[in-house]
Amino acid sequence: MNRIDERFARLRREGKKGFIVYIGAGDPNLEATRQLALGFDKLGVDVLELGVPFSDPLADGLVNQLAAQRGLEAGTTPPKVLETVARIRKEVQIPIVLYIYYNLVHHHGPERFVRDAAQAGVDGLLVLDLPPEESAGYEKLMASAGLRTIYLVAPTTPEERVAFIVKRGSGFIYYISREGVTGMQSKVASNLAEQVAKIRAHTALPVAVGFGVSNPEQARVVAQEADGVVVGSAIVNQIAQHGKSPNLVDKLETFVTSMVRAVKEVHTR
Repeated sequence: MNRIDERFARLRREGKKGFIVYIGAGDPNLEATRQLALGFDKLGVDVLELGVPFSDPLADGLVNQLAAQRGLEAGTTPPKVLETVARIRKEVQIPIVLYIYYNLVHHHGPERFVRDAAQAGVDGLLVLDLPPEESAGYEKLMASAGLRTIYLVAPTTPEERVAFIVKRGSGFIYYISREGVTGMQSKVASNLAEQVAKIRAHTALPVAVGFGVSNPEQARVVAQEADGVVVGSAIVNQIAQHGKSPNLVDKLETFVTSMVRAVKEVHTR
């Protein structure tokens, strides 16, 4: 079974919610990415999303754009990210999703990229700018490699299209809790419960909610409605502050642990 499926099945059995971390791969360097992955696994993170740095990250806010820039300046490339995943796999089995733009997949060659990702130990891909209407061939490649195809649903997505998207996805559905790009927010969207219910009406897949969750209180609120909580920019911002520290993982431990605990305090109804 795919590691993403295994993790959400275990969470469901235990009546718990999942905590998903997003970081930019190669920020500040790929060895730091490896160490962070090992640290997150020890802290109880359920899924790790690695943003593969790209020169034009249109879906990302400033914090994650700067992380991508730092990754590129450190010499991070898609093949080097896969090498890093393979190194992580020698030590831990935390589910790993690559958050990537299709240009990078296309440049590598979709068939080759999916094959290489599977061999490295990647569990799923979230291709931000590949709509399901144009991804039939990609979905077949993913299924044959045992990888999960993760799609985004936005607050502005009409319900008929929600139904279409979720039937094409696997692993989990990523619900963007607000309009716009990634980034920290001061409060959780007021219509979150309604929107998550709309998605659940069309799929049994877990629903993970992200974009804007930035503190334990918000994480706890989101966990009450979602199967998983995604925290990205708030953690990436911590990496930006402490990236040059030799104790980077230790610097992030208190912050990440507080978020994990907040999510784990919420139990499935």
